[in-house]
Amino acid sequence: MSLFDKKIFVYLASESPRRKELLSSVGISYECVCHAAEEKPPADLSPEKTAEYLARQKAQTAAAPADGRPILASDTIVVLDGKIYGKPSDRKEAFKMLKELSGRIHRVYTAVAIKTSDATESFTSMTEVEFFELSEGEINEYLDKGEYSDKAGAYGIQGFGSVLVKRINGDFYTVMGLPVAESYRRLCKLV
Repeated sequence: MSLFDKKIFVYLASESPRRKELLSSVGISYECVCHAAEEKPPADLSPEKTAEYLARQKAQTAAAPADGRPILASDTIVVLDGKIYGKPSDRKEAFKMLKELSGRIHRVYTAVAIKTSDATESFTSMTEVEFFELSEGEINEYLDKGEYSDKAGAYGIQGFGSVLVKRINGDFYTVMGLPVAESYRRLCKLV
């Protein structure tokens, strides 16, 4: 069977519209399920391990039927100078994040966990993102678009946030929230 002929169904431990869109774009069928993971990792983890810990917690606490189909969970964090930027709690925090990222290169880590009846496997993908120098007016104009809500680092690369980005080094989809190729290939091995 060809790589492109696989029929894949997953339980997605996420309500992220971006992750749903990415799964659909490569023909992966999914059903969203709730998870009970708290997004508070141990403080001593590296950024890569932090993202992976969060993704694994989501996969392991997902409320999915025990029908042998895999559970897929993912978590994305933004890191600048060792500081982890999660989802902003409000516009003020989003402004502060974008101001700190302005004109700088940061790293985006997206971890994926795939839980089967036998085990949970996980991996992390990292991409470097460089922002243009942003004026306070440009930051406020971007925030007016409302895209910052529910996004690590207060931006989404796929919408108006794309005009903040000067360049990337790595996988675009990692920044969007799901490294599609690696996720797809790993899921293919399970079906």
